[in-house]
Amino acid sequence: MTSTPETPLRRTPLHAAHLKAGARMVPFGGWDMPVQYAGVKAEHDAVRTRAGVFDVSHMGEFRVQGPDAGAFLQRVTTNDVMKLKPGRAQYNWLPNEAGGLVDDIYVYRVGEQEFLLVVNASNIGKDWAHLQQHAADFSVQLSDESDRWGLLAVQGPEAEALLQPHTDVNLSAKKKNAYFPARLLGFDVWLARTGYTGEDGFEVFVKADEAEALWDRLLALGLTPAGLGARDTLRLEAGFPLYGHEFADDLHPLASTYTWVVKDKEHVGRAGMQAAPPVKLIGLALERVPVREGYPVLLNGERVGQVTSGTSSPTLGHPIAMALVQSDAAQADAYEVEVRGKAHPARRVELPFYKRA
Repeated sequence: MTSTPETPLRRTPLHAAHLKAGARMVPFGGWDMPVQYAGVKAEHDAVRTRAGVFDVSHMGEFRVQGPDAGAFLQRVTTNDVMKLKPGRAQYNWLPNEAGGLVDDIYVYRVGEQEFLLVVNASNIGKDWAHLQQHAADFSVQLSDESDRWGLLAVQGPEAEALLQPHTDVNLSAKKKNAYFPARLLGFDVWLARTGYTGEDGFEVFVKADEAEALWDRLLALGLTPAGLGARDTLRLEAGFPLYGHEFADDLHPLASTYTWVVKDKEHVGRAGMQAAPPVKLIGLALERVPVREGYPVLLNGERVGQVTSGTSSPTLGHPIAMALVQSDAAQADAYEVEVRGKAHPARRVELPFYKRA
């Protein structure tokens, strides 16, 4: 993605801190974001073995309030929002009328009539318009709080131990998908036991004008700053889909391994989603040659799909990829991936590639 004088790249509240830390900055979803600091492998390994911190302040935040807040979200999402109690969060989808995805999101229940949605940075405008379109039939108030919050993701097996001495909440009592207010390193924040790395950790909602000071204090604890490069290798090892790669407006989301996100209820796009997906998402492992998005996947010499995400796995020590292939070709054990005109062997493996024991 390139910027023009008419569409300058946006900056998170931590932009100056990234430059100070020597980050390599790249355009991402309309934002100027750090792709790496010391290096992707070093940052990846730090999160897998200790703890790192990511700036994810480019994500969008929408607040949904009112007597019909729950009913509204039941209609516009596929998961069962009403099962959420205050202080709990869930992964969810925003479907479109045809059964594709407007976005994949996280829903946090703040109170009986109040929710917070976190949406992908590149989809903020599209998601906002979609929600506004469907809100007319409900007694709800929507507010875009994307500029209000800084969002930091503290991830890794030592995340809890590093944060616990500096907060007023017993973190060990907070299970996965908990969402709660806390005092952390002198700041009033909201913490969520969520993340996108396959490791334990907490996402920290902090006032935008306090984000840089909190970031500096987290680094002083020994957390490793990590950029988009490590975030991508970590999420791919964990088998997490990325919007724009494994999901899109015109991709059947049940092609993924996340069929549990769709509950038996009335929701936008339900009819389209009930059709059988023409493709399936599979995991591939290769021996030596890394593959990238768009590379053809072959079965018996015939193209049956394409790579959606690929990398050389720092944890596993060999290339891995996710690919969408024709449903009737999704159960083979061996495929080939074409790289610059040459076919390289790939074996199908179950997702996720990595899961902490």
